[in-house]
Amino acid sequence: MRERQLGMVMDLNKCLGCQTCTVACKQLWTDDEGMEYMWWNSVSTMPGQGTPRGWEDMGGGFDNNEARAGKLPTVEEFGEAWEFNHEAVFYGGEQQSLQVKGKKPDWGPNWDEDQGAGHYPNAYYFYLPRICNHCSKPACVAACPRGAISKRKEDGIVLVDEDRCRGYRFCMEACPYKKIYFNHQRKISQKCIFCFPRVENGVAPACARQCPGRVRFVGYKDDKEGPIYKLVTKWKVAVPLHPEYGTDPNVFYVPPTGPMAFDAQGNFDAATPRIPEDYLRSLFGQPGVEALQILKAEISKKRRGEGSEVLDTLIAYKWNEMFGGFERDPQALRWVDP
Repeated sequence: MRERQLGMVMDLNKCLGCQTCTVACKQLWTDDEGMEYMWWNSVSTMPGQGTPRGWEDMGGGFDNNEARAGKLPTVEEFGEAWEFNHEAVFYGGEQQSLQVKGKKPDWGPNWDEDQGAGHYPNAYYFYLPRICNHCSKPACVAACPRGAISKRKEDGIVLVDEDRCRGYRFCMEACPYKKIYFNHQRKISQKCIFCFPRVENGVAPACARQCPGRVRFVGYKDDKEGPIYKLVTKWKVAVPLHPEYGTDPNVFYVPPTGPMAFDAQGNFDAATPRIPEDYLRSLFGQPGVEALQILKAEISKKRRGEGSEVLDTLIAYKWNEMFGGFERDPQALRWVDP
């Protein structure tokens, strides 16, 4: 069997922060018992602590080719699934406003939404969607003593064998992106499956298909006619998040250009980026800054009336060209419940 790798590119210049991708994933995959707090897809405001809270400082990944243990995130750091007094407000007539039942929370998956950083008039933020990176060198696979996590040769999707998993959670410690969750009811680890039942039938993952901003591109990395190869390898405008973690992730990002900054007189300052390069470098390394330079050069070409295949691809005039052969309509399939 030929070994291939699926990838995803997310254009951060187009993300609306609307959470349609998050809801699409939630409705499809994480509505069972014990999965209430799970958000396999999440969209965080950056700079921000994200979910789980402070995940970028929790460790994991590889050290000298050995999977290293990081911090095991708690449910509270992910953000618990709170219960609200819906019945009393909407049906009982007993209360006038929605409130959380029990202890009031102090964190959640979108707790610091739209807060950002910087100072007026040059404050800034952008949205960062995240799923499992389905890494080429997954730390979760290396850390699992049960061999319960594997990487499929035909498409590179990383999956948890729930029958083999015993809930040791070494995978959660080792994953530097903290995108593995623990089902406290079933005592197993669970994570994004890249919608493999859809992929096997030629349908793009739900988070990509449902995105109203046309943010997500899907396809095989070695498909030279597909969007992933072009954006990542050919044009180098899409880069991985935190490459220093050493897992060789297969989800890539087009860095955000950000709006033009203002100088002390309130005029546009084209020479000063609103989003500091040092911050972007902390997320994507130097290739992220270089990708942004390439993107800005292509924007300049377009403004001069010249053509830009890069921008035409990112604009995505035709949505079905975004999915590298996975554009089949899911309504055309006959789904059978197990």
